[in-house]
Amino acid sequence: MIATDFACVDTALLARFHVLFVIEVATRRVHLAGITTNPTGAWTTQAARNLLMRLPEDHRFRFLVRDGAGQFTDAFDAVLAGAGITAIRTPPPSPQANAFAERWVRTLRHELLDRTIIWNEHQLWALLVEYVDHYNRHRPHQTLGQRAPNDPGTTLSTPSTPIERVHRRTTCSGLINEYQPAA
Repeated sequence: MIATDFACVDTALLARFHVLFVIEVATRRVHLAGITTNPTGAWTTQAARNLLMRLPEDHRFRFLVRDGAGQFTDAFDAVLAGAGITAIRTPPPSPQANAFAERWVRTLRHELLDRTIIWNEHQLWALLVEYVDHYNRHRPHQTLGQRAPNDPGTTLSTPSTPIERVHRRTTCSGLINEYQPAA
């Protein structure tokens, strides 16, 4: 399952950009689909085509969760259906139905956008590419056993017993040294 939404970013020069992204629910891996100042249905459909070309041919995604925004048109759903992905529309007043996408927007704001002055689209794109790379390759996620989404063997699992729980071993400096199953 994957989820998608737009994140709005305001610049110092009072321009507003809309960032379309997709997040894989099981691994928390994020993919940027595009940035625009005017997200129309045609633009969103083309962004979906571009994103599907970057996904592997044997992708395992069957469902995409999206909100009911006007940018997500029937053509957008048809592009996904051509790749074997069924679009699921969330009910209007319930952002918690697309919780993974909403949480990623909050993380993006907290860790990057609230700490950076954005001047233009070029700078925003460069920052987002670097942040998404950090998010996917280096940032630990609690639900992934303190692993990054691109780590080998990363799957969503909830520990059921203390033996299955993963804990961190730290060095004297407090940096993470290695991960080992709890004894």
